[in-house]
Formats: sequence, C-alpha cells, structure tokens
Amino acid sequence: MPATATVAHSPPAHEPRRAALTALLACIGVFASYLPIGGVAVSLPTIQQGLSASTSDLQWISDAFILPMAALILTFGLIGDLYGRKKAYLVGLLLFAAGSLTSLTASSPQQIWVGQALSGAGAAALLTSTLALISHVYPDFRARAKAISAWAAALGLGMSLGPLVSGLVLEHASWRWIFLPGLVVAVLAAAIGALLLEDSRSAHGRAIDIPGQVIAVVTITALVYGVIEGGESGWSSTRAVIAFVVAAVGLVGFVVTEQKVASPMLSMSLFRSRAFTGAGVVIALTLFAQVGLVFSLSLFFGTVQHLSALQIGWRFLALNGITVLLGPVAGKLMGRVAPGLLLTIGLVVTGLGTLWLNTLDAHSSGGTVTPILLVIGTGLSFVMAPITAVAVGSVPHHLAGMASAGSNTLRQVGGAMGPAVFGVILTNHTVSSLPSTLAQSGLSTADQHQVTAAVAREGLSAAGHLGLPAPATGQALGAFGESFSSALHMCTTIGAIGMFVAAVVSSVLIGVRRHKDQAPTLVDPDTTGRHRRQEQARV
Repeated sequence: MPATATVAHSPPAHEPRRAALTALLACIGVFASYLPIGGVAVSLPTIQQGLSASTSDLQWISDAFILPMAALILTFGLIGDLYGRKKAYLVGLLLFAAGSLTSLTASSPQQIWVGQALSGAGAAALLTSTLALISHVYPDFRARAKAISAWAAALGLGMSLGPLVSGLVLEHASWRWIFLPGLVVAVLAAAIGALLLEDSRSAHGRAIDIPGQVIAVVTITALVYGVIEGGESGWSSTRAVIAFVVAAVGLVGFVVTEQKVASPMLSMSLFRSRAFTGAGVVIALTLFAQVGLVFSLSLFFGTVQHLSALQIGWRFLALNGITVLLGPVAGKLMGRVAPGLLLTIGLVVTGLGTLWLNTLDAHSSGGTVTPILLVIGTGLSFVMAPITAVAVGSVPHHLAGMASAGSNTLRQVGGAMGPAVFGVILTNHTVSSLPSTLAQSGLSTADQHQVTAAVAREGLSAAGHLGLPAPATGQALGAFGESFSSALHMCTTIGAIGMFVAAVVSSVLIGVRRHKDQAPTLVDPDTTGRHRRQEQARV
C-alpha cells in the first residue's frame, strides 16, 4: 500500500500561564540535570585525593554520568511520546535524586560510577522530556525559540552554579556533599511537577524499539570504553580493539535495524533534512570540545596550579555565566537573523578563544584566564540555543520529541568522548614528555627516575605524593606542570579544530541565510513498516 503524505498541523496555542509554568518547570529540570557536570568537574582533584583515584577512574566518573544520557535519551524520548512527557519528567527527577543519594554516600570510585550512572539516566529523561514539553505548549516557531533560549540559559546556569556550589561545599565539608544540592532541587521539582505540570504525548503509531535501544547502548558504551582502554593499555590491546570493532558493527547494525523496524526510535529519514543532520554534527563536535576542555582545565587548575574547588568554580563562572547572560540575546536574534549565521559566528569565536588557551602555563593568573574563558563563553552563547532550535524546528511538530531525543543523543555522545579523548591525551603526553622536562629541572638522576616511575605507574594522580624532599619536590612539580601544560595545549588545539570544523558544517548544511519559519513535511510510514519519508525542508 503506498504511503500517504500527512502534513503535521500545529496544535492550538496554550493558555499563556500554563505554557509559562510548563517552560519554568522544564528549565528547573534541565538546570538540575546539568548541576553535576560542572560541579563534579571542579571537584575531580579533591575526589582524586580523597579516594586515591587514578586518571581513568576520574574519566569514568565523568563518563558514567554522560554515557547513560547518551544511550537512554532516545528511549526516554519515545517513552515520553507514548506514555506522557510529564511521567518521563518525573521519572527523570526520581532517578536523578536516587543517583545523587548514591554518590552522596560513596566510599569508592565505583560507587560514584553507579550514582553518576543513575543520575545520568535521570538526566536523559529530563533533557528529552523538557524540550518536548516546551515544543508542545509553544507550537509557534518564534515563541518556541524564546522558550528554548530560556531552556538553554537554565542549562548554562546549572553548569555555572554547579562549580561554585561545589566549591563552597568543599570549603566547609567533605566532597561527598557536592551531590546534595542536586538532590534537593530534584525532589522539590518532582513535588511541584507532580501537582502542577500539564502532561502531553505524541504517539503517532510509535512503539518501544527494544532492538534499537540495546544496540545503541552497546555501541555507545563500546566506543567510549575503547578510547579510555586504548589510552590506558595501548591502542592495539585486545580489549581496545574488540571495543572498537563492537562499536563499528553496532553502528551499522543500528542504522540497518532502524530502517527495518516498524516503529524506529530514531527514524533515519530525519537525516534527510540537511538542517537536522548539520545540527547533529555541530552539537556533537561542540560538546566534545566543551566538556573535554572543562575536564582538562579542571585537572590543570587543581593539579598544576593547586587551586581550590571554589577558585576553580569562580574561573568557570566566566565561561558558563556569560552564556546565561547572553542566552536571551541569542533567542531574540533568532527571530531576526538566520540561526545558521548565529551558529557559524559563535563557533568561529569559540574556536578562536579555545586556541587562545594555548597561552596558558602553570603560572597564568586568573586575570589571564578570565578574558579567554569569557570569549569562549560568548561564542557558546550563540551556539547552544540556535542549535537546539534548528534541530527541533527542522522536523514536523509531532516529531519534535524524536528530533530532540536524537539531537541530545548526539550531544551526549560528543560530551562523553570529550573526557575520554582528552583524558588519554593528558596522561600519555604528560608521561611521555616528563623525562625531557625533568632533565632540565636540575633534579638528580635518581630523583628523575623516581618521579618518572611514579607518574608512569599512577598517572597524573602521582603529582600529589612524589615522596621527594621539599626542594626536590618543587623542582619535580615544576617539570610536571610544564609537561601537563604542553598536554593541555594539545587538547585545546584539538578542541579548536573541532569548533572550526563545526562552523564549516553549519555554514554548508544549515546555511547562513534565513528561510521561512515552517517545518518540513514528512511522509508517514506505510503499513509495510518501511519508512519512505519525503522532506521539503524549509527551515
């Protein structure tokens, strides 16, 4: 039976107060979900000391949160469409609270991994449900763009306040208590949302896609595991090779499966839209660079410059805080300027700021770092809101949930790869260049060998306990800081290249000229289950 074209009609406008309340609760949800990203990042040096954790342990603390976000966003997006976005929102908050409580009581890195994984699963539900809730109550593109700008600002606020709140906690209490603020926000939001939030759904014949979900989880996890294991044990190690093979086979299997199943959780036809495809690539590259840089800079500030978590939090406020201030400006400009143009300019500015980080060394002051982070944050301000609006607005209204889930999946895959790749670079380059910097430090040959062996054995965490007398320790830490700074510069160069590539992708696939504010028309799946969708992309 031939497929019949179905034009997605926008639902009627919602009562303004109800729409505003929905948007507010959505902002609170995404705020809570992003508190741990910045908060845990600045606490990594303290956690490393408190639990004698290795660099790979720290990588998994970051990725244990991000991986479930990436792997489960599509599933929670589908669950929200089928059973209600309010239910997905509340489940997300409860999972997030359970994860925060688990991490709050942790006595080992492994328990933090479990807590972070639960919180990450909750964040996956929150990210997709909050965007879908906003899209439902704001069917008009311009109104939706403003609401999404507020959503992006709340996301940035979570990343901004997370480091400061964690820094304040660490000034007066154990690192475990950094997980308490997120727990409190999640519980309060769940109580308010259960009473006041309006539910919505958009089933449109969709069903749970178990094969696709299983393959997605395996593929994403194998990819990140392969990067971390390759950096620790060698790229030709059996575990790393097997992980990469599984990831490659899984990716092919996912694409094939989603084309054949009756109700895919991520229809491959969405990628026929140049704007949606471009948005996915751009957001993955952006989060790869952003999260990877936050991870690297946190270790640099704590391990090399010996700053407290609060001091690190103040520095990151320049990066994240400016995005909160400029987010509404980006939202207003989206009504007048082509989102692709904003994106391209923002990505170029971010890339230039990231390259500027190559001037940092162990002795760089806050006055040197802050202007650089302000430039990067300014660029990101004109990336986050427009890219989300492009991804959601490039498909028919009833597919907004799937589009936001797909976009956020690519966002979190990029975010997971950042700490994995940059953590490998930081460790390997620091270890490999350390003998050369130690040879120029004035240390005795015996002390040089002792330091080299300690760092090779324990990684970056060895810098806190080299076992040398005071004068020699100072010389060794100076050499270590020089090697670490060189490794950081490699990371910032890679991050800048990622931003510039994203700018090219944005200008080519999304475009820099404004088009009519109308989502594309897609053809619904026919009864044989083959999804032949024809797009007339107009955004």
